[in-house]
Amino acid sequence: MIKRLGVAVAPPSPSISIKMSVFQNLVLITAISGFLGIASACSKGQCKLLDECSSDGDCEAGLYCFACPQGFSGSRCVRSTVTNPFKLLNNSLPFNKYAFLTTHNAYAIDGYPLHTPVPRVTFNNQEDMIAAQLNNGVRALMLDTYDFHGGVWMCHSFGGKCYDFTAFGPAIDYLKAVEAFLSANPEEIVTIILEDYVGPNGLTKVFTDAGLMKYWFPLSKMPKNGGDWPLVSDMVANNQRLLVFTSIKSKEASEVIAYQWNYMVENQYGDGGMKAGSCPNRAESSSLADKTKSLVLVNYFRSDPIKLETCVDNSGNLINMLQTCHAAAGNRWANFVAVDYYKRSEGGGSFQAVDTLNGKLLCGCNDVHACVPGSTAGACTT
Repeated sequence: MIKRLGVAVAPPSPSISIKMSVFQNLVLITAISGFLGIASACSKGQCKLLDECSSDGDCEAGLYCFACPQGFSGSRCVRSTVTNPFKLLNNSLPFNKYAFLTTHNAYAIDGYPLHTPVPRVTFNNQEDMIAAQLNNGVRALMLDTYDFHGGVWMCHSFGGKCYDFTAFGPAIDYLKAVEAFLSANPEEIVTIILEDYVGPNGLTKVFTDAGLMKYWFPLSKMPKNGGDWPLVSDMVANNQRLLVFTSIKSKEASEVIAYQWNYMVENQYGDGGMKAGSCPNRAESSSLADKTKSLVLVNYFRSDPIKLETCVDNSGNLINMLQTCHAAAGNRWANFVAVDYYKRSEGGGSFQAVDTLNGKLLCGCNDVHACVPGSTAGACTT
């Protein structure tokens, strides 16, 4: 017996002591396991694709930490860059044998600084500035150009006109970012596709003022009957690394700017281009199966952009549409794939879509990483 405050108390039986010891050990083991689980969670640049994360710094190179509530719980590491096929494999094939990530309305950027005296009341399509888009692997920019305030501006139209409340900024600011990228990356090629509302010689002047004419790919070298384009390596060697297309036919003769529809076919943009199993051409384009045009562009974005939905739009459904448009284009894979909010996805997104296209174009594989270097005929690694 043990006396406590004058009261005799029986000591715990050996069986009770053993049970308490087991319980205490279980609590300790559980606590240690929880601690080790936290300690072993990836961080500091070690998290891989779709691993949970708390910041961009947790994710390995080429990934960033992103939340897509419609696609997965919490925040996970998803892709943030395109695989460069020129560096991974080669740049020795014709330009039309490669695929390039394209940003729809690349100029319509969240938070873009105001250049007019009134607030902007229009929709946005991208999050990154032009420099960031290009640095992340975007290689084609869809831009809407207007005569406005005595110069050429990037703008959404309202009734076919640019207004202070739909304008983004002077085109030269955007084009100078392209020039800086081409200057810093002498082996890269950029394509600009213009929805053009600019009067005579306005584009020539703004491209000249931006310092881009020295990179201009000449109209005389563009194939008009479905033939192959020059080799990328030759385009690089000749420093002819900027392709520009206009939507105004007369400018091909008057300003020597390529009329888009002489060289490219394109599917319907907006909601009409997102119907599963269907890939119709847009009104201005000839049929996607028209093989006298050697470039194919696939649009996949909503008529009215919904930012939170683009992470789903840019994922599996996008790749399914590329398959559909491949058949519609006479078994030709797209050279350009145009999306809104290009970095948003459920994992691989538009970056994986371009990797898939380059795999198909360069070696017949499902991913460019599966291509065997030096092979172009279906030699795929696992």
